Amino acid sequence: MKKISSLYVIDDDKIYHFLLKNLFKQNGIDAVSTFFCNGYDAIEHMKGNNTEDVLPDLILLDVNMPIMDGWQFLEEFTATANDFAKMPVIYMISSSNNDVDINKAKEFEGAVKGYFLKPICKEDLQKIFVL
Repeated sequence: MKKISSLYVIDDDKIYHFLLKNLFKQNGIDAVSTFFCNGYDAIEHMKGNNTEDVLPDLILLDVNMPIMDGWQFLEEFTATANDFAKMPVIYMISSSNNDVDINKAKEFEGAVKGYFLKPICKEDLQKIFVL
């Protein structure tokens, strides 16, 4: 697995946060994980802490959330990406297997590296964290 020092999980499901923490621990993923319940809180945190040592290496982003969903987060992120001190790798992780969502993720080709269905499993983590 590649070395990811820090990651953001942007997902409104607190149970999913708990499950991911356990999955990370079981699979030896020792990264500083910061959890946000919507895209707005995450993007505002990034703008307010725009230094290379604070911004994440990786973002796991849900599609459906209140306040600012994954698509709105991506629109804001890509519009301001050049302002960030570092560019994290972004993976969409959603319960939606709708072709519209999967294809929409491909529209953000420069920002989104892949799309995984919930629940994420060990094999998915290996794909995300492998060089």
